[in-house]
Amino acid sequence: MAKIGIIGGTFDPIHFGHLLIAELARDSLNLERVLFVPAGDPPHKQAAKKTAAHHRCRIVELAIEDNPTFELSRVDLDRPGPHYSTDTVALIRSQFDLAADDCHFIIGSDSLADLLSWHQPADLIQSCRLTVAHRPDYQPDVSALAEKLPGLAARLDWVEILLVEYSSSMIRRRIKTGQSVRYQTPSNVIDYLYQHQLYR
Repeated sequence: MAKIGIIGGTFDPIHFGHLLIAELARDSLNLERVLFVPAGDPPHKQAAKKTAAHHRCRIVELAIEDNPTFELSRVDLDRPGPHYSTDTVALIRSQFDLAADDCHFIIGSDSLADLLSWHQPADLIQSCRLTVAHRPDYQPDVSALAEKLPGLAARLDWVEILLVEYSSSMIRRRIKTGQSVRYQTPSNVIDYLYQHQLYR
């Protein structure tokens, strides 16, 4: 049975941190493919202004075009919101006929720490495995989380990541102030951002 990873985000813009986490998860868990799911209407970021979806999709396509195991999924963009992770996972499992243990939802350790604030977190951990990008300098309290979410620890896979800081907000800020974003996101993405005057 094929195993598939899911990495969601606003990808505004996508950066090497997203790509590195996806590749490390793919490699360490032997995933057949990783789906990049640009956020449509994430409930926790409704107040934030997002770049138009067609630009964010194109940026993702450019960033992943040289990796045949990476794919863009529009599952959250082609349906009305709000969009919850439980729904996204259910739709992708149905689309690919995946068992819960073959569906890997990739998140950062900071997202794991906030899991109790998510919509139906108990349902989420039963519907997929959580693949956590673990930074050596940050350790969420899994025991405390597991007290409220029984069975959580058994649903986690850990992927060690390098201590390199990338953030979409930093890239937006640097472009706005005329600073270089080289080596923070793929060069074809940078070309697209400048061509379309994004974040200026």
